Amino acid sequence: MSPAAESPAANHLLLNDILKRVSRSFFLTLTVIPSAVRDQIGLAYLFARAADTIADTDLLDRGRRLAFLESFRQQFSGEGINWVQVRAIQAALLPHQSASAERELLEKLEECFRLYVDLAAGDQARIRALMATLTKGMEMDLRIFPGDSEVRLAALATMEDLDRYTYYVAGCVGEFWTAMVCAHLPSLASWDAARMAAVGVRFGKGLQLTNILKDLPRDLHRGRCYLPASLLQEAGVEPADLLAKERLLSITSLLHRLVRLAREHLDQGWLYTMAIPRREVRLRLACMWPILFAGQTLRRLVASPDWLDPTARLKISKGQVYRIMAWTTLTGACGSIGTAYWSRLRKQIV
Repeated sequence: MSPAAESPAANHLLLNDILKRVSRSFFLTLTVIPSAVRDQIGLAYLFARAADTIADTDLLDRGRRLAFLESFRQQFSGEGINWVQVRAIQAALLPHQSASAERELLEKLEECFRLYVDLAAGDQARIRALMATLTKGMEMDLRIFPGDSEVRLAALATMEDLDRYTYYVAGCVGEFWTAMVCAHLPSLASWDAARMAAVGVRFGKGLQLTNILKDLPRDLHRGRCYLPASLLQEAGVEPADLLAKERLLSITSLLHRLVRLAREHLDQGWLYTMAIPRREVRLRLACMWPILFAGQTLRRLVASPDWLDPTARLKISKGQVYRIMAWTTLTGACGSIGTAYWSRLRKQIV
């Protein structure tokens, strides 16, 4: 049974400490989010990261990972936390963590659940809905891709599978984000929450599709091809053909089709951002930044001759990240300046 609830201030300090240990970069990004939703979003991030760690601990066989993922999801069933199961997850996974961040997170997992049970009922329900969906994407990874190297390379079957996957792992975050900010920010009282949640889904899908395209060569060598087999067949190639970086030319039109789809999703994300009242500068910045980072990433990808080279550096530089953060902050997340920048950038993507 959970001990008596700590004070909100103590919980806030504890959550901040865990976030800084697990991901200092995300913690710094989190500081721009309005304080009314900062802790809830930070805790949801930690749970998502924990589920991802369970799915990616490849020293455990897939059956055990699926079982632990289901056990983890059951903690959000609304029937209370099974502390024995939480500790069993920790005990099984901790010995296999070489990365310090993942180790820190698993060590603090029980404390994360204690913070969760201290949340208001509405916030618990929103995180519960998020985790029920998000973990389905991780299950897809474990069930569709049978190996952890190019030796057993497999692909998603159809564009519908890709769309479902991007919804599970990121589109649902747009729904969660919308529900959370609408519940806590009076300035969004005029929003049609259902309509904006649907736009938020497109926003999340655009960010995830950008990550898929950026990480394509690395994922191929991990045995995962997120480019649908049906799309590859149209181009006359098999997933294994993509392991040769020289095949880039033969799939360029296919990749550009997916880039355009990502751009269309991000366009919806920009509309979402511009619907945020101007006085909510922090919330606007929190939405502007990932769109502009993704746009710069897509621009870099379409210009790269090394897109299929797993050794190529395709991420945007820290300098670009800091410049985008600086000018958007200095201009107060101005809609007209930001929209002009996004309009120029999107034209360079494809």
